[in-house]
Amino acid sequence: MTADTKGEWRAVLSKHFLLQHLQPGELDELLTVAFVRRAASGEMLFQKGDPGDSLMAIMSGRIKISTLSESGKEVVLNILGPGEMFGEIALIDGRERTADASAMAPSELLVIQRRDFMPFLERRPDVSARLLVVLCERIRWVSDLYEDAVFLDLPARLSKQLLRLAKAYGEPVPNGVMIGLKLSQQELGNLMGTTRESVNKQIGAWREEGLISVDKGFITIHEMDTLELYTTPI
Repeated sequence: MTADTKGEWRAVLSKHFLLQHLQPGELDELLTVAFVRRAASGEMLFQKGDPGDSLMAIMSGRIKISTLSESGKEVVLNILGPGEMFGEIALIDGRERTADASAMAPSELLVIQRRDFMPFLERRPDVSARLLVVLCERIRWVSDLYEDAVFLDLPARLSKQLLRLAKAYGEPVPNGVMIGLKLSQQELGNLMGTTRESVNKQIGAWREEGLISVDKGFITIHEMDTLELYTTPI
């Protein structure tokens, strides 16, 4: 590992809520047991039910966290980008993975095995406390997904997802905010647990109204305030 590479890895870890308060030397301690995994676009990193034996930090690329409904339909739980981590839940209890993880683009991941992370966690109770916050955020996220499916109609759910994606991946452009993440309408549907046809119809209506535009798979929001009005419950 070169000094530049080590510095890059340390910078990624230091930006995450779980580890951002650690000193450089403590981060370096974790880096001594970490290794890089590269994944091609579409590659499955792990599946629900696999052993939860590692924590992963995203150096580059995009990772999709998903699961399958009882009918076999994919439901996307989250989309993660550089600087974010995943795999915390199964890492802590050592049980099976609770969802699938796959690469949406060529990705580089920093992997820390459970056997190396748990001794570090035992020596740092403050990290354990922060990890509880991360896990609570995961629970709230799933709860929000359920409430949206029960209480919000399709326009409200779609507008909420687009605004969330704009906040996470938005890039200012002259006529609005472009979501810098290429998503098909099928993937948007999976993100909300609905059909591609339903998403296509609503996207088309908003395009005609001038609220959004779509160019080569990238969505630009032109009227953020108007889209926000759709997020209210039925």
